[in-house]
Amino acid sequence: MYRFLKIMWKLLLVFCVACGVGLLVLLGINIYVKVSVKERIITVQEAGELSEVDCIIVLGAGVYGDKTPSPMLEDRLIRGIELYKQGSSPKLLMSGDHGGLYYDEVNVMKNYAIEQGVPSSDIFMDHAGFSTYESMYRAKEIFGADKVIIVTQRYHISRALYLAKAMGIDAYGVAAEDIEYHGQYSREVREFFARGKDFLTAIFKPKPAVMGHSIDISGDGDVTNDKENLN
Repeated sequence: MYRFLKIMWKLLLVFCVACGVGLLVLLGINIYVKVSVKERIITVQEAGELSEVDCIIVLGAGVYGDKTPSPMLEDRLIRGIELYKQGSSPKLLMSGDHGGLYYDEVNVMKNYAIEQGVPSSDIFMDHAGFSTYESMYRAKEIFGADKVIIVTQRYHISRALYLAKAMGIDAYGVAAEDIEYHGQYSREVREFFARGKDFLTAIFKPKPAVMGHSIDISGDGDVTNDKENLN
């Protein structure tokens, strides 16, 4: 029994050391990701001074059953529309999850922008932006975006910018209104691990689950209106 307990104690010690090393590596990756794109996080005013921005990418988030955006998504949309109206870019790219018949982030996003006075033709939808990585990959490879402004919450913006940089996109980030949402702590924890995952994803660059034909981001956004046109 004593020998068994001794072996178990050693195994537990090895496990704890391995976990500790893993967390230290993750911490280092998180710091690196944040520092590497820090200068690319700008204000609304600074975004107005940029030139030749192909589009403003608004990243998707939760929507409700009544086809309204969650508070987090609404704040992203408000910021994206603000940037559009001040002339930061002539096009909006709503990138989110429309993978199911009854769940549709991007049409909710587009309809919200239209209600705020943005012409439908200036709003593109990426129906297959199932993750931050897929949104950045498809922005480059499907929509041909070379220079973009990314809109999301501040806790998420570093990872989005890092992935855009890995895809060869000249990207800047403007954070949505800095608000403490319900469940923010759990989102921060998930983001900590997501930065580690996407650090590796950015190295290997796997193809997204859905690809498709090219769409000219400088053209008419209405070509993306129907889900049948899902790329």
